[in-house]
Amino acid sequence: MTRRNWFEGWRLFGLLTLTLIGLSIWIAAMRQFEVEGVRMVIRFTARTSLLLFCLAFSAAALARLRPSAWTHWQRRNRRYLGVTFAASHAIHAVAISAFAMLDPAGFAAATSLVSYIFGGIGYLVIIALAATSFDRTAALLGARAGRRLHLIGGYYLLLQFMVSFGKRIPEMPLYALFLVPLAAVFALRMISMAARPAPREAQAG
Repeated sequence: MTRRNWFEGWRLFGLLTLTLIGLSIWIAAMRQFEVEGVRMVIRFTARTSLLLFCLAFSAAALARLRPSAWTHWQRRNRRYLGVTFAASHAIHAVAISAFAMLDPAGFAAATSLVSYIFGGIGYLVIIALAATSFDRTAALLGARAGRRLHLIGGYYLLLQFMVSFGKRIPEMPLYALFLVPLAAVFALRMISMAARPAPREAQAG
């Protein structure tokens, strides 16, 4: 039996997104909306995006491997967690744009051509995943193409998160902790895939 509560669906998305917006404004306001406050928002939203991505991308595997009230809730709301992840990263993009305007020299020093290319691809993936998270657009794309898009896009974002957080480890070793949930999500998906029953044709052979 599936037990539902009010913290589900688009209400979940709305409440989480409003919370992220409110916290981001509060963080920036603590530094009078100057460069340091904007950079704090960039770091904050990078971490909330990581959390929301991990919750969405691990949902199906966790529900299959460890069925419980929590994992069933997580699986039911995977779409809304994913769209909230997109909203978190949209706030992240706004903060990055503000950083570029407030401190062009600091922004240039913190970025490179590689970050523009792979970051740009990452945002295109996020937009594509968010756009196909609605019933109408998902139906237009088709079930098989939708699954492939979300699978390939999810693994690309997983890799990009690993690179983005991993490259900071030499300067800030505690950033290694952010790789733990990413590695756990990857391991869960691999274990879940291995635990799936073999196709009937293979079993018959």
